[in-house]
Amino acid sequence: MTSSQSPPPGAADRPRLTEAQKKENHIRSEQKRREAIRDGFDRLASIVPGMDGQGRSEAVVLEATLQHIREQINERQKLVEAAKAKGIDTTGWELSRETVTACESQQKRNESEQ
Repeated sequence: MTSSQSPPPGAADRPRLTEAQKKENHIRSEQKRREAIRDGFDRLASIVPGMDGQGRSEAVVLEATLQHIREQINERQKLVEAAKAKGIDTTGWELSRETVTACESQQKRNESEQ
């Protein structure tokens, strides 16, 4: 057995887990994962305008988040254009072309679904 294949120190001394213990560990891990996802959606919903008091449907939170991001991107583009019109150097302020294109295509897709 090579050193990369050797068991961790003390592994031989530990008893093997029963199937019930393995199942319980798996259930606990899955519950932690779901709780982390729920917490993430709750945090997201708390910072997206208009989500206060709304249900916590993940689809609703994601759609509202996308809409908020699109609005923020559009507002930023308007501010950059206004600054340019006033002769202000906007180097470093502009979003990447990929970001703008993704926002526009998402907006078109959203409009066509309505």
